[in-house]
Amino acid sequence: MRHLLALLVLASPLHAQEVDLELVLLADASGSITQAEIDFQRQGYAEAISDPAVLLAIRSNMTGSIAVTYVEWAANQVVVVDWTIIDSAEAAAEFAAALLEPPRLAVGRNAIGAALLEGRRLIEANQYTGLRAVIDFSGDSTGNFSGPSIADARNAVLAAGITINGLPIIRDSEDDGLEQAYADVIIGGPGAFVMPARGRVNFADAVRRKLILEIAGLPGPQLADLAP
Repeated sequence: MRHLLALLVLASPLHAQEVDLELVLLADASGSITQAEIDFQRQGYAEAISDPAVLLAIRSNMTGSIAVTYVEWAANQVVVVDWTIIDSAEAAAEFAAALLEPPRLAVGRNAIGAALLEGRRLIEANQYTGLRAVIDFSGDSTGNFSGPSIADARNAVLAAGITINGLPIIRDSEDDGLEQAYADVIIGGPGAFVMPARGRVNFADAVRRKLILEIAGLPGPQLADLAP
């Protein structure tokens, strides 16, 4: 009997660690994104995750922790920083430092549908149980040149109970069509919103505001533009 009980215990899955939010940061690394833009995206997320207002939002929730991973996408998807618990300034600083180290590995043209499905897979396969799950998707277009369609992937992600928020990267010389396109075809789920980043100066602030809304679980307006 003791041997049987021991086998049952060993066969039982370990309890997943509970967090307030499972967050996949899906960052564009396709051919239209230069190395300088890769760098400023990573720097922007590194600054935002370490921001005191973001850390306050994390501490103010039920468990005081989130699980986050940073993934760059193009024709393929590459995990830059694996799942990490952020529950303190020290943990945020370690995540930020790890984000700035690896070389660029994602290459090729857009495969947005595949990127969204990879975000879902990463959430479903991790060792955490989040009260909410969010894919934070950034990019500079809605082109989809290979893999599953955006519509099919989006529907599959939403069916899994995962919210998709959008961070369109709008260069200073471009109009606002990308922001509306993200609202139309990318985002979805409870409280989903678009937070555009207009140029390098605006990027870190857009990411910071977006993270605060996502971590706090606050529904933003669908088009949550920054004040000029």
